[in-house]
Amino acid sequence: MALLQANRDLISTGVKEFNVLLNQQVFTDPPISEEAMVTVLDDWVNFYTNYYRQHVVGEEQERDRALQELRQQLSTLCAPFLDKYRAFLKSLSA
Repeated sequence: MALLQANRDLISTGVKEFNVLLNQQVFTDPPISEEAMVTVLDDWVNFYTNYYRQHVVGEEQERDRALQELRQQLSTLCAPFLDKYRAFLKSLSA
């Protein structure tokens, strides 16, 4: 069963907005730990998922699938960001 177009559009918007958020981040000195950054990223994913929970449409199963897809795509965006943050932390200790 394909996602409803309205939910696909919401997911696309959420992913674009989340990507903007990640791209706006400036790593500071003193840095937070990698574990703390993972927590921050998890919190952001939860925040976006909870925000879009109010906007998805369809039956409960459809809404759940859309939110699961959103969460998966946001988490996928976190991986390269976290890699970049690890490189930043490593550069500080070099």
